[in-house]
Amino acid sequence: MKFSVCTDAVLRGMSTQEAVKKVRECGHDAIEFWTWWDKDLTAIVAEAKRCHVEIATFCTRFVPLTEPTQRAAYLEGLKESVAAAHVCGTRVLISQTGADTGAPREFQRASLVAGLRAAAPMLEASGVTLALEPLNLLYDHKGYFLSRADEAFDIIREVASPNVKVLYDIYHQQITEGNLVNTLTANVADIAHIHVAGHPGRHEIDDSEINAPYVFRALDRAGYEGFIGLEYFPLRDAMVGLREVARAAAVPAAGTEE
Repeated sequence: MKFSVCTDAVLRGMSTQEAVKKVRECGHDAIEFWTWWDKDLTAIVAEAKRCHVEIATFCTRFVPLTEPTQRAAYLEGLKESVAAAHVCGTRVLISQTGADTGAPREFQRASLVAGLRAAAPMLEASGVTLALEPLNLLYDHKGYFLSRADEAFDIIREVASPNVKVLYDIYHQQITEGNLVNTLTANVADIAHIHVAGHPGRHEIDDSEINAPYVFRALDRAGYEGFIGLEYFPLRDAMVGLREVARAAAVPAAGTEE
């Protein structure tokens, strides 16, 4: 599997340029982060090139898709984010839906679909894929519009663009609906990026009710070729934990050949 390290989570408090070096020292060759507009992208790209580290993904500007009046602002923010992706050599952007406004759900969903359809030509022309992210409502994102993966897959299929897919977050979906492996493998062609953290707590993936190695093997068998983003808040030394993930990824699973 290909892992990317979310520096804003795993190495929070550290500059992204410094995080690039630490990620490489731990045996990983890709990073991601949440926000691009508050960072020195020129310096980050230079350090990433020096360290042979790829910038896998980051978020678009946080403008709600659930409000039709905000669609122009969303598309303008997406245009800026696509330009930032080109600077970074990044091929996937993460999009949130925005909050549940309290309007009828079908009205908000229709706004979301219309916004994504309006974004599709820009994405297809740019070669960048947008990954729509469902989030859990129980612990981390109360009031968010989209929580279930099945609804996310239905929405992107309604949009019907090869450049609009889903970000499947294993942590969020374990909380929301479970059934991880069956859902992932049945929808692998529509997943542009994956996130993972342990649950409970959103900490290290090796101390969790989620059997991450089993899930990763199932993804590999299903043909998933994208990144798995390590997006957790470490309780142990972050460098030690990243090295452990890198070592585990380098060891063939039982019954496989090197």
